Amino acid sequence: MISRTIFVSVFFILLRNVYAIDITEKEFEVYFRGEYNRSFGGCGDLSVIGSMKPQDLLTLRGGLSAGKLSEAVSVKAFSAAGVAPFSNIPLRFSLSYIYNGLSLYDVHTHAVLTIVSYNAARAGIFYGPNFRFTSFFGETAQFELINSFSIYFNVIKNEKRSLEAIVGNFCDFYAENMGAYSLKFKYAAFVTGNWTVIGEIELLQSGSDVLSANFYGMALRGGAKYSW
Repeated sequence: MISRTIFVSVFFILLRNVYAIDITEKEFEVYFRGEYNRSFGGCGDLSVIGSMKPQDLLTLRGGLSAGKLSEAVSVKAFSAAGVAPFSNIPLRFSLSYIYNGLSLYDVHTHAVLTIVSYNAARAGIFYGPNFRFTSFFGETAQFELINSFSIYFNVIKNEKRSLEAIVGNFCDFYAENMGAYSLKFKYAAFVTGNWTVIGEIELLQSGSDVLSANFYGMALRGGAKYSW
């Protein structure tokens, strides 16, 4: 209940007076994600994401996701705000909140990330601390301070399609441990000026922080994005 209140409050604060602001870009995304891993077997979820860019300076994003992890219902949500204060340097500062919950096990995770990113045309890097609080079965939340990172490289990028390779331990809906990073390949086909079809394959691993890296699983994600 507390997590939902926090997310809804942040969401409405970000959207307050939105119609009085000059919105230069808006996007709506829908995805289905299927995953197979060594702990839970097959699982999947459906997610929706919305974003807007007021004044070409600030970017606001938020999303909801629901699915199943073994026999448990999995609920995820995030809200984020990013600012790019320099017109000639692709530097961005972002603040995001991520919630992950498993009702069957009464597990709730709240993460606040402060990220600095350098987003060049060919490659870029995201880095910052993750302040994560996790509670099990209603007990006192356990605090962890985790380094979060993501590195991308554009293998292909033109007016018709793009192919991006990404290595990192966090994304919109997840903020993992330092050693639980993954390798993703994200393909986008620009169908029209408004519609983009997106497909993604992700290879998961675990244990590299104690020098015992193991293949953990694989995930496939597909969906579409509408921009206007």
